[in-house]
Amino acid sequence: MHDVHDAPAPRFRHAVVTGGAGFLGSHLCTALVDQGTAVTCVDDYCTGSPDNVAHLADRPGFRLIRADVTEAEAFDVPDPVAAPVDLVLHFASPASPADYLRLPLHTLETGSLGTRNALALARRHGARFLLASTSEAYGDPQQHPQSEAYWGNVNPVGPRSVYDEAKRFGEALTTAEAAAHGTDTGIVRLFNTYGPRMRGYDGRAVPTFIRQALAGEPLTVTGDGRQTRSLAYVDDTVRGILAMAASDLRGPVNIGNPDEITMLDLARKIIDLTGSRSTVRFIERPTDDPAVRCPDITLARGKLQWEPLIGADEGLARTVRWYRAHRAP
Repeated sequence: MHDVHDAPAPRFRHAVVTGGAGFLGSHLCTALVDQGTAVTCVDDYCTGSPDNVAHLADRPGFRLIRADVTEAEAFDVPDPVAAPVDLVLHFASPASPADYLRLPLHTLETGSLGTRNALALARRHGARFLLASTSEAYGDPQQHPQSEAYWGNVNPVGPRSVYDEAKRFGEALTTAEAAAHGTDTGIVRLFNTYGPRMRGYDGRAVPTFIRQALAGEPLTVTGDGRQTRSLAYVDDTVRGILAMAASDLRGPVNIGNPDEITMLDLARKIIDLTGSRSTVRFIERPTDDPAVRCPDITLARGKLQWEPLIGADEGLARTVRWYRAHRAP
């Protein structure tokens, strides 16, 4: 039996996670706390919720602050993160089309002003900084699968541009910060991630399909359903993010699951997993919706020794179980 003092010291002592009360951010906070890292979670609740981190409220070193990272005073006097910080994870941003189309200016400001403020915090503390960028940086890609060297195919004035360009600007700002100030920065480009704590009405395919299937409603597939996505279970994505944080790579580095699935096949799979009698209903496909999306993870495999371990059947089954347990009566 090992003494508790035999446990390895955490890689980071104190992490600040912006957007930490969101879907992905809350899983990151949990993983860090489990590793023994003190965590300050900063969120304005525009799409996140304190309920997502309620299970951490009594854990040692965890603190939840309601603040808008686009405002300079979010990290200012009295400094809510005065204790030395050695990791800043900038994950604040509306991330689903339903949210960023509802909050277009806030999305752009979070990617610009919010990134600047989070970078300034990292610089002040000499901390490692990690930007959550996105596969949306590739737009509707003309290279398949997408490698980090691909510059993308983005409509800068299309409806999705508020998110795509906010993240692309965040990447440029993060890169410039490292060059100008020597700040230790990294960029991860996250592909579609799913799992427990996604909101049923957030507009993304997995929670939408599960919510509809459990309610016995038709599953609304856009277009002809032949467009593809590559879906990573949240535990795999979190492992990749933390591997990147612990490295000295600048990036960008793709973190995603290269197993592609069409939206129609995803709908059918969820109907099977839920045992639902739902049918499929085709609806209009959104403007600039990418036809394909699949990460080339050669870099993550080689430099981070990371790859996804949880297949779609297992990940979706876990997610369905969570939705069944958390459905409102």
